Amino acid sequence: METLFKTNKNDEAMKVFQMMRARRMSDLGLSSYRLEIKWMCKREKIKQANGVFDEMRQRGIQADNSTLASIIYGLLARRRIRETYRIADGIENPDIDVYHGLIKGLLRLKKASEATQVFREMIKRGCEPIMHTYIMLLQVHLGKRGRKGHDPLVNFESIFVGGLIKAGKTLEATKFVERSMKGGMEVPRFDYNKFLHYYSNEEGVMMFEEVSKKLREVGLFDLGDILERYGQKMATRDRRREGSGAMKMNLEKQKRSCSVNALPFG
Repeated sequence: METLFKTNKNDEAMKVFQMMRARRMSDLGLSSYRLEIKWMCKREKIKQANGVFDEMRQRGIQADNSTLASIIYGLLARRRIRETYRIADGIENPDIDVYHGLIKGLLRLKKASEATQVFREMIKRGCEPIMHTYIMLLQVHLGKRGRKGHDPLVNFESIFVGGLIKAGKTLEATKFVERSMKGGMEVPRFDYNKFLHYYSNEEGVMMFEEVSKKLREVGLFDLGDILERYGQKMATRDRRREGSGAMKMNLEKQKRSCSVNALPFG
């Protein structure tokens, strides 16, 4: 089933699932239900997904967080917000799948502030955001193609397009600006992934700290919190690398010292 879904042979995957339900129900486990529910929720077939979900629970199969995350996203896609939070609040140990299901659904509904609150909650509960988390949050706040801000100094162009130029990616910045300014041309998606990668260093730590301060000064507290957290993550990562490098150097010194001071045998 997984292979069929990955190769977009959805009808065939559905036939396999239905065949197993009819002839080999005892072999139908969590992994098969998870795949089916995930596909249904992506297609907003929430009624069908809930039916499969109920069948799974009636058979005594406990839903994992990945399955619940699919249900959460599907409900948000259908704007069933109250029901979504009821399910989310009932999850004892939510993981990144659950939080991403919430953020992705809120991204679809353009609820930037609520998505950022989910981001704060996941950090509070010890679930560390990953690169994909930051990309989704930037998309919900700024759009996949970038939105013009109200402040002339602190906006999408000054931070992100200007950031590309500062990172030495002048050609990429120029192409994006040219297509944005030309009438009748579709504005390309801004590659937040590449942008964050360009500034995943010590320079980025300082840049994100400065940008987050400017964003807060003009009232963009959510966006400021997101970029500040990413900068802190980079700083922590760099310190770990430096610590790891220093540890390796000390070990090498100890090895050389032991080699020099070793007593000759024979």
